[in-house]
Amino acid sequence: MSVAIEGIDAKALPERSVGAAMRAGMRGRCPSCGKGSLFSAYLKVRDTCPACGEALHHQRADDAPPYFTITLVGHIVVPGLLLMERFLAPPMWVQAAIWLPATVILSLLLLPPIKGALIGLQWANYMHGFDPRQDSSDGDIGWESAPENTTAG
Repeated sequence: MSVAIEGIDAKALPERSVGAAMRAGMRGRCPSCGKGSLFSAYLKVRDTCPACGEALHHQRADDAPPYFTITLVGHIVVPGLLLMERFLAPPMWVQAAIWLPATVILSLLLLPPIKGALIGLQWANYMHGFDPRQDSSDGDIGWESAPENTTAG
């Protein structure tokens, strides 16, 4: 699957497999080669792939991974909580003792694979600097290259 963007010649770049890139990202691997590690720490993305040298610093996952994680965890925890309440009706402290840690653990376990999948999606669709035709000065500047405020206040 590829995405057609108005005004950009899709034929100029080779098609990248979205599914393969997202699967590699979910495994914490480089979306380009599938071998190098994507993360240098829990959620810290490497600047480049140690295996193939693909630049990864372009990624802009930002708030999307937590949003999708919260949505997914909510769809797992809420039905479980409601079913347990309906059929077992345990005391509230039992519900809290089960579902609060489950929510935290699921969130922490799912956040890196979801972030990796979103980085794979960006890479496969040539988004956010992964497009080799894009000049780094085309308006997608990061904090590190933004001009400093020189006015005295």
